[in-house]
Amino acid sequence: MTQAAADTTIDFHAPSTEGTLFRILTAVTLCHLINDMVQSLLPSIYPILKTTFHLDFAHIGLIAASYQIVASLLQPVIGWYTDRKPTPYSLPAGMVFTLIGLVLLSVAPTFPILLFAVSLIGVGAAVFHPEASRVARMASGGRHGLAQSFFQVGGNTGSAIGPLLAAFIVLPVGQRGVAWFCIAVLVGITVLAYVSRWYSHQERTRPMAARKKENRHPELSRRKVGVSIAILLALIFSKYFYLSSLANYYTFYLISRFHVSVQNSQLHLFLFLGSVAAGTLIGGPVGDKIGRKYVIWVSILGVLPFTMLMPYANLFWTGLLSVVIGFVLASAFSAILVYAQELVPGNVGMIAGLFFGFAFGMGGIAAAVLGRLADATSIVFVYRVCAYLPAIGLLTAFLPNLERAKSTD
Repeated sequence: MTQAAADTTIDFHAPSTEGTLFRILTAVTLCHLINDMVQSLLPSIYPILKTTFHLDFAHIGLIAASYQIVASLLQPVIGWYTDRKPTPYSLPAGMVFTLIGLVLLSVAPTFPILLFAVSLIGVGAAVFHPEASRVARMASGGRHGLAQSFFQVGGNTGSAIGPLLAAFIVLPVGQRGVAWFCIAVLVGITVLAYVSRWYSHQERTRPMAARKKENRHPELSRRKVGVSIAILLALIFSKYFYLSSLANYYTFYLISRFHVSVQNSQLHLFLFLGSVAAGTLIGGPVGDKIGRKYVIWVSILGVLPFTMLMPYANLFWTGLLSVVIGFVLASAFSAILVYAQELVPGNVGMIAGLFFGFAFGMGGIAAAVLGRLADATSIVFVYRVCAYLPAIGLLTAFLPNLERAKSTD
């Protein structure tokens, strides 16, 4: 794109003062923290649910799949719709579904109602991610990678503190302790109402020329764009299938192999998810500076030696390797998402929904598949199989260099 066009884009995405943009970005990041804290609460209370409802690993996988597949199917549809008809107040409305799901989860008396409750939480996540990602881009001031990383840090921080809070709030009192998280969700609804007013104002005041859509990157053929999107989705598959093995079954792995307590396993999970939150902040701004393709190379393929070692390590090295894996692998998503949005300009919500949704779907499918594999073999065998997944990062070689294409404009 030309420099004039780039300047126009930045002006559109930064229509207010820098302070206002930072407040909006901080607000959606806080709400991402709340949304993903609730998301990470689910695997954290699996040991409680397993005992209360007499479940096996296949049932645990079905709970994860119910949440993640609902979110996966809805997110690209919602993103596609809001690209064409922006709906600012869908943000607080979506979090209301999360609130209802949490209340129901805290009192669910049967397994089917439990599945319905987690599905409602999935609906809330499906509405939140595409629209909140769009708001983060609008408030980026043109620094899209940095904004997406900042936004993702909120989600990953929430994912990290969810298990920690579950260990000290839910585990002592059981299933009903989930209701305490409703307070945070109510705060999120309030903050999103403020964000929605700002978002609505931007939609009313931005110029009509800014609403025009392009179908693909102007320097690339439709086929090349399609192949590139397919490669990016394969990389997301690799990343989230492996992360699902840790997010959903890491506590069981530690308990089974090293005979640690449930609370100790939750602390290990917190350290892993904390490293994911820290690593997320790196990918976006580094991608802004050196190119997103290089970040994708390192973040996916770079963890392969560590994933290969972890199934054979002792408790100390298992914890350390999980932190390294989480930190490196986490840098991928922001870079992949912004790269994809640059491939298909003008479709921010659809791309965000597609990639968030695909990530959720892979997490859900992985949870179900790995749960059955663990029942049929062992939880240790699951980690030996998943160790090879980062090798899919070799496909990055076939991605075009978008920075080079821009430099020729």
